[in-house]
Amino acid sequence: MDVLNKDRVHELPVQEIDVFTDTRDILAHAEKAAKRRGFQDWLICDVDAHHTETISWHELVQYIEDPVIRHQAMLFHDEKMGTASYGLNGDMGLKYQDVGGRIPHQAGIREKVDDGIHRDVTLTRRAMSALGVDYMVLFPTPMLTLGLHPQPEMEVYLGRAYNRWLIDKVLSKDDRIKTLAYLPFNVPKEAERTIEEFSGQPGVIGFCVPSTRHKPVHHNDYMRVYSMLQERDLPIAFHAAYHWQDQSLSTINRFLGMHALGFVWCNMVHLTNWILNGIPERFPKLKSIWVESGLAWVPFLMQRLDDQYLMRPSEAPQLKKLPSEYMRESCWYTTQPMETTNMKALELTLDMINAETQLLFASDWPHFDFDLPQEIYDLPFLSEQAKRNILGLNAARLFNLDPTPRKTL
Repeated sequence: MDVLNKDRVHELPVQEIDVFTDTRDILAHAEKAAKRRGFQDWLICDVDAHHTETISWHELVQYIEDPVIRHQAMLFHDEKMGTASYGLNGDMGLKYQDVGGRIPHQAGIREKVDDGIHRDVTLTRRAMSALGVDYMVLFPTPMLTLGLHPQPEMEVYLGRAYNRWLIDKVLSKDDRIKTLAYLPFNVPKEAERTIEEFSGQPGVIGFCVPSTRHKPVHHNDYMRVYSMLQERDLPIAFHAAYHWQDQSLSTINRFLGMHALGFVWCNMVHLTNWILNGIPERFPKLKSIWVESGLAWVPFLMQRLDDQYLMRPSEAPQLKKLPSEYMRESCWYTTQPMETTNMKALELTLDMINAETQLLFASDWPHFDFDLPQEIYDLPFLSEQAKRNILGLNAARLFNLDPTPRKTL
């Protein structure tokens, strides 16, 4: 097979881009759409948006506690490429988010920002204003693969530094910007320390485990972590990503395929272990959120686990009901990237996951496949109350946020 046969390739031109761009220009149509739909009267919470933390690497590394590691991290900095994927993504430096220059916002270019205000505060505010969002939950981007670092202590050093930097430089400057703090999951004792230190800090509304890792979520070492979160009424989020060197996905030769499967596979494995090992029974008040895997995989997993459980219930002795019931009642899911090519399938999916109470809007801005709030608003089969819940009220209840809209459009 000639994998480079150009006759089989759908060619698209690579576009040249200016040195500077502006979030407000990129989202101008989105802002007009938000105004047309009257979103100024709706609470909208974006539960998954991103920034590129490595652009501020020179700031972030100053928060590393160990002086030797801090010095090494400073030397590692490269102004042009940052520390892309922390050297872990296995993509040989190729960058796919800009889609050949057609979606340039994360392509290493710079945006002019306001003097005296941190870059990430300015960019987040611009995105919130254009999208019609009242609260935006920020996640890192390259750091999502840090759980695969061969030195577990590096996840501890960098994860803690990131949390402290984000609180100081971004979250403390605008109470509409929130985060689910990075949890160094590979070292359970340090995860416990992180919960103790960062619970109640400005903008911290829960904790996040980047899902690209090989630690089993049901291991006994994590039971105190879950207990601490349950006691504090703080949710735990599992944020998906991809890693090309995952052997189970290593035969995939297109980013399209890796993006389609990688973001689903990691959360599918963790949620299977989460349910079958009875975590919702052991911690009935612990709230889990499954982020950036889309939704189409959830009905499949519900049906598959129910079918297998009914044949072998003795292998999941903690369960008192079907796996799908736990997935419907004690798990929350984020919308993006919401699969909309088959509306009948989407309607059934939202019904199966009890979307009116368990689904949270997420844009995934500024990644190439980001969704707008209108993706939910325009669905013909949802009631207005269901739309309001998904776009903001579910998040307000989950994170104890003020449900009063705070934006102006």
